[in-house]
Amino acid sequence: MSTLNRIGQVGEIDDKSLELVTPPSGRVNPPLASRVRPYDTGAGPVTDAILNFLRIKGKHRDSEALDDIATQPSVYDGQHAEYYKPREDWENISAFDPSFRWTWREEQKAIRKVDWKIFTWILLMFLALDIDRANITNATADNLLKDLKLTQADYNLGNTLQNLGFLLSELPSQLISKRLGPDRWIPIQIIIFSVISGCQFWLKGRASFLACRFLIAAFQGGFIPDVILYLSYWYNKNDLPVRLAFFWSINYIADLLTAFLAVGLLKMRGIGGYSGWQWMFLLEGIATLVIGVASFWFMPQAPTRTKSKLAPDGYITDREAKIIVNRVIRDDPGKGGMHNRQALSFGMIFSSIMDWHMWPLYLIGLTYNLPSFPVKNYLQLSFKDLGFSTVNANLLTIPTTVISVFNIIIISVISELLNNRSFVAMTEQIWFLPCIIALECLATISGWQYFAIATILLGFPYVHAIHVSWCSRNSGTIRTRTVSASLYNMFVQVSKIIGANIYQASDKPRYHKGNRALLGIICYNLIILYPGTWLFYRFINKRRDAVWNKMTTEERAEYLATTKDEGNKRLDFRFAK
Repeated sequence: MSTLNRIGQVGEIDDKSLELVTPPSGRVNPPLASRVRPYDTGAGPVTDAILNFLRIKGKHRDSEALDDIATQPSVYDGQHAEYYKPREDWENISAFDPSFRWTWREEQKAIRKVDWKIFTWILLMFLALDIDRANITNATADNLLKDLKLTQADYNLGNTLQNLGFLLSELPSQLISKRLGPDRWIPIQIIIFSVISGCQFWLKGRASFLACRFLIAAFQGGFIPDVILYLSYWYNKNDLPVRLAFFWSINYIADLLTAFLAVGLLKMRGIGGYSGWQWMFLLEGIATLVIGVASFWFMPQAPTRTKSKLAPDGYITDREAKIIVNRVIRDDPGKGGMHNRQALSFGMIFSSIMDWHMWPLYLIGLTYNLPSFPVKNYLQLSFKDLGFSTVNANLLTIPTTVISVFNIIIISVISELLNNRSFVAMTEQIWFLPCIIALECLATISGWQYFAIATILLGFPYVHAIHVSWCSRNSGTIRTRTVSASLYNMFVQVSKIIGANIYQASDKPRYHKGNRALLGIICYNLIILYPGTWLFYRFINKRRDAVWNKMTTEERAEYLATTKDEGNKRLDFRFAK
């Protein structure tokens, strides 16, 4: 029988693949699960999806159900399996076994270990980055601009250079990471930007301020796509979006943490003759430096290579490593196409950049979050202009942070449950619309009215995790996944550069011109960009279905054996939409 499996590829699965499989060892494996969706309660597809997502057995809640076979049908169970085999130098090739079976209990245990021992440290590293990136807004509440004799234009330029640093370093950093391995390059990045961040203690004026903002971002720029590529080695496509939602919730947790830290650290003004913001930069830089150094020991290269001096027995057992490797490669055979320390050639880079199938997602990255940047960049300054004290200006940012943490996780879960990205992600634009209309149309706005509007606006359901996992799903190959993660983030950084300059001093205090521009962007996203992207991928999928479904089994085998198409160019690849 033929099925469209979870990797977005059409594969042939024989009826015999559901029978007992006898591997070369002679040990008889249990059969595959009989459905692509493991839970079928009869209560409807949405209920089944929720139960599947939460890994709960529906009506079978007894512990025996956890010992059912978790292995799902994939292209490795059909007669064309040989065309999807990983390359021989793949770092996890020793664990690859198409006949390998495991239970739900074993799978859950293995994933929990990865969550606690790998993903938790990833979150801590991202927290280090966000602390060093977010503390500048807290510093402005402690008269940073006045102390350094900076104008609003200088502050705008600093934000622009920061985003430019991110933009210019995204792809080069990703290429370095692909050659050295993210387990080596990411700790090096954290150490460098932590040192530079701590050196802001000695800022003297405009030149040093601008230089530090650029240099910090230049070494932070490739961190996020590097981490996403690293996580893709441990999680399948269904796992990754919700993990990325928790990953980006660190943005808000960092805002919350730095707001609390700022309340205390900024009160150090006068100690040793230094300002509070100077002590904040120095102490937070030292803290993140410690995390960077420790990361060399807490980032294993791959699931099959977790043993070290700190963990002589490994983070996971050999069987758990085999479970992780096989569930990931069965979900996306493209992940076995390159070694994780294999450099990309110029031809690979150029081909990935010119992959026009990915361009709609880059355009989304350019405009989707623009309505939030102007308000966020000037939040503390706006509170101070409206009469709030330094302490209150920082504390008033906390409610929006708490709301955002819940919203980013909820919207990512909904996207996976509905198996939709285009229309679910539009929720963010719908959220922005009434808030920007209020900022534009209200005759006067008091301090507390502005606080209410800004809090709701910045509590938006952040869909960045949906977009990034969307790029990863639609890449099809490791090389394209490497480049697309960088290109998408580069477009996001261009968006931040634009967003940092929408509110101009000449448009103060209500920024009517800026708000009207934001309304136009929201309408463009709602009416053209997201629906157009959905139609684009739907059209390509339907056209490929028409060709593939007409082919005989022999014709498909010949295509797989002779085609020069790679990744998302193949006839057996289907785009997520």
